[in-house]
Amino acid sequence: MFAIVRTGGKQYRVAAGDKIAVEKLSGEAGDKISLGDILLAGDGDKVQDVNGLTVSAEIIAQERGEKVIVFKKRRRHNYRRKQGHRQSLTLLRILAVGKEEKKAAATAAPAKEAAPKKAAAPKKAAAPKEA
Repeated sequence: MFAIVRTGGKQYRVAAGDKIAVEKLSGEAGDKISLGDILLAGDGDKVQDVNGLTVSAEIIAQERGEKVIVFKKRRRHNYRRKQGHRQSLTLLRILAVGKEEKKAAATAAPAKEAAPKKAAAPKKAAAPKEA
């Protein structure tokens, strides 16, 4: 099963087991994240509904891409500018493409009932003062 997800203003075609480099996402190596903006999903040549579909991924590393040189020049004006840039990237390993699982409800232990609170002793009304 594959999905087309949008992250960082770009679109990626992903399937379980793929490794992709995307624009920087917050998180440490080993963290699990969910890519929610799914545009299209399918299995083979069949297109599927994307409602309730999630793409889970694991962050492999936070790194920087190759250096891009930006060189500006205006000929005959003695104008030259050289600037470099390295984009911050997040490497992701796609774990699964599928329906959203409700693990929290299935694996959570039954909630313990709170012990009944002791009722406070009623205060005795003060006798009215007579003058």
